[in-house]
Amino acid sequence: MTTIASLDTTFERRADGATLLGVCVLVLLLTPARLVLRGLPMSLTMSDVLGLFTLTMWMCAHLTTTLGMAKGGNAVRRGIFAYALAIVFLYGYAAYGYLPSDELNSADHSLVLALANLGLALGMCDAVRGRERLDFVLKALVVAGVGMAVVGAIQWIFGFDLTGYMKLPILSSNDVEVQAVEARSGIQRVPATTGHPIEFGVIMAMILPFAIHYGFHARDRGESPRRWWAAAAVIAAGLMFAVSRSGVLAVITVGFVLFLGWPNRRRFQSLGVVVIFLAVVKVLFPGLLGAFYTLFTNIGRDDSIRYRVHDYPNAIEEFWRSPWFGRGIGTWYAPKHQVFDNQYLLSLVEAGVLGIAAFVGLVLIGVYGAVRARYLSHDPRDRNLALTLAAATIVPLGGAVTFDLLAFPQISSLMFVMVGACCVLLRIVEDDRRAMARAPEDTKAHRGFSRVAQGAE
Repeated sequence: MTTIASLDTTFERRADGATLLGVCVLVLLLTPARLVLRGLPMSLTMSDVLGLFTLTMWMCAHLTTTLGMAKGGNAVRRGIFAYALAIVFLYGYAAYGYLPSDELNSADHSLVLALANLGLALGMCDAVRGRERLDFVLKALVVAGVGMAVVGAIQWIFGFDLTGYMKLPILSSNDVEVQAVEARSGIQRVPATTGHPIEFGVIMAMILPFAIHYGFHARDRGESPRRWWAAAAVIAAGLMFAVSRSGVLAVITVGFVLFLGWPNRRRFQSLGVVVIFLAVVKVLFPGLLGAFYTLFTNIGRDDSIRYRVHDYPNAIEEFWRSPWFGRGIGTWYAPKHQVFDNQYLLSLVEAGVLGIAAFVGLVLIGVYGAVRARYLSHDPRDRNLALTLAAATIVPLGGAVTFDLLAFPQISSLMFVMVGACCVLLRIVEDDRRAMARAPEDTKAHRGFSRVAQGAE
């Protein structure tokens, strides 16, 4: 009877905020980046529209008290609002002055994209309620990561672009050309469903620790860990197929944060698994590890590195023209302006000191929320999930050095999802602490009522 009742409860569960965010994550990562919706006045992907829809639903739900939306704030939520205020101010500042029509249209587009990403962050923060629903969204993230990795593997192994068939009649390709297999300096690398192999590699590095987390704690939930370890292996293989320095730096960042919080036994186990994985890659895909070795040994002779360094004087000169608020988010774009393969340089030019502070502050407040949740919690699963969130959320700070991160829609949206997930976990842990603090008072009140009732009898 208990089993039947639990099954009935499962089947009767209604779609909620976590359901919507899970769909957003799947659409974000599995829809090819070059596909946009037809018939719209500006280029918007399905993920962008879902983000705007989530923001609209979030605003409407906060006008009621019956739709299960979380009320009240925490540090991460206030940080998200501070970021939103900074973005709106920067847009207003740029639009108040003179901008050529093309740059004004680009600024409008950037504002819409920022609002869509804020919808994902606020939707995660307030609409995902409880550990089970947070796990639902993060497991959907792992599933989407596996899907991306499989697409990338097919591209790398067979040279076949599956994304050419992953489109709906309501979608059309934008003007951005994405090569299924890109060769640079004789090294083959693939983008999967993203716009560039760099983005693909960094996204794989951000998703990998969640598959590892659910693999370690699967037995605690009565699940088999095999599927999560298989997912971790597939995602790690996707990271290898991206053949990206940024991806390697991202996974090193993730590993460093995880090693800080893991016990010694888990550290040694992980190192052993890494050695075995690299040995398997060496046997199954000859030359792949050599490609990574070449990437790092040829840094001094790499044209892309010299081009990035060449950007610095031009960026600094442009920055001093409007150091505090920049020239306008989205107004510095190719081919009209020189491309800066560095998000910090691009943000300095477009948004000034305030824009840099908003970007870095958003990431750091998310990391703070995860670290704070780990500090407050005594549950091993929550503590490890908090460590995992901190490791994944901090990756964009390093990635922003090696490429213009916010110009890539999938990784920038994923960053907002991560910050929102940090907010959810912090809210859950803080609610638990408050409930525990109230418990003794409730117990005392109940005992006092019992004594009064006994005296009345």
